[in-house]
Amino acid sequence: MIASIIQNSLDALQGYVKFPAAEVAGRIAVALGIGLAIGLEREWAHKEVGVRTFAITALLGMLSSLLGPSFAVVAFVGVFSLIAYVNIRSLVVERTVEITTSVALMAAVLLGVLAGEGHFFTAISSAIAVTMLLAWKAELSRFAVGLTVEEIRSAVFIGLIAFVIYPLLPNRFVDRWSLLNPREIWIVILLLAGIGFTNYILLRLYGARGLYYTALLGGLVNSTAAVAELSSWLDAIGGEMAGLGVSAILLALVAMFLRNLAIVAIFGVAAFQTALWPLGAMTLLAGGIVWACSRRNSGQAPAALRLTSPLAMRRICAFGILFVLIQICGNLAERHLGHLGLIAVSVIGGLVSSASTAATAAIMVGHRQLEPGVAGIAVVLCSISSSLVDIPLVYHQIHDRGLRRNLLASLGAMALAGVIVLAVTWQRY
Repeated sequence: MIASIIQNSLDALQGYVKFPAAEVAGRIAVALGIGLAIGLEREWAHKEVGVRTFAITALLGMLSSLLGPSFAVVAFVGVFSLIAYVNIRSLVVERTVEITTSVALMAAVLLGVLAGEGHFFTAISSAIAVTMLLAWKAELSRFAVGLTVEEIRSAVFIGLIAFVIYPLLPNRFVDRWSLLNPREIWIVILLLAGIGFTNYILLRLYGARGLYYTALLGGLVNSTAAVAELSSWLDAIGGEMAGLGVSAILLALVAMFLRNLAIVAIFGVAAFQTALWPLGAMTLLAGGIVWACSRRNSGQAPAALRLTSPLAMRRICAFGILFVLIQICGNLAERHLGHLGLIAVSVIGGLVSSASTAATAAIMVGHRQLEPGVAGIAVVLCSISSSLVDIPLVYHQIHDRGLRRNLLASLGAMALAGVIVLAVTWQRY
């Protein structure tokens, strides 16, 4: 009898245990982490609503989602009422309204609800994005103030071609020679423009903080333009910064090598290993020279590079036309002249745009139109030719003989290292 009563009591108690302990513990941890991350940033910004309020708000959202949708709505209304009270009080006392903190608090409760529903990726990634936007207030404000009308129009233009025109393009070859696939061409242009614009934003935000930042980010956007700008700046400051000048220009070229490797990894990963060894050797040599020069020179911030936005409408159109021409020439050269024809096109294309040439070779590998080894060689050669085209720029811009001699010797040694490693690689194909 007693055992039956105990069993019935346990069964009744079991019915009230709605949430598994381990699962709920994970959701509590995620919700608290979200609230703490956003709240700590607000605490560091000396806001009245700080880390404890945000942590409890996120936890409230998580608990309300476990109880049901109606409780989640009640929790959100409660948080909204709290926000209204805080802002009214702030408006009366300090004549200010905390709009950003208020929106962040509403985001915290919604992210807590998502964590309670088990959508951990969405909740965590969104919390990181919110925290980054709050922490980068000064940088984003400075960047927004510095935007030009052309850059804003270009951003609208890239949104138009990315989200409106792209879905309408056919995903097939539109010519009888199987040379042009509109959607594929569009993807390459959008991706490379996006990479360039990301680096352009970083350059606008952080480039002026140091010469090495400027050289790397400028090289990722446009290595030739970066070298031209850096050469002009280095010539103006005099010969005492010769070692620093060599480092800056070599870092811009290293950034170009890394960008081309990334393009190969995205569009034709099978050719990545072949391109890695020669470009890696050139990068290591350049890194050694930079390290040696940095031991003898202290850093100095250059003037801001005057690089045009990669999203400028004229530049996107020019890049698209150039990419199509290189792709057509590369395909025809491979079909009618063999591997040597494609390699010749790659060398010439590298003088104009190594990114377009590297993308062409990588795409041909993805379509099985070209052997990965040959594509890797083509990418290396276009990168070498793109670095050698900077020699006339250096010679024309820099009048200090010592600096010019050091730069030309470094560029020649780097190209020679790439050719030597490439010659060893060539034996396999």
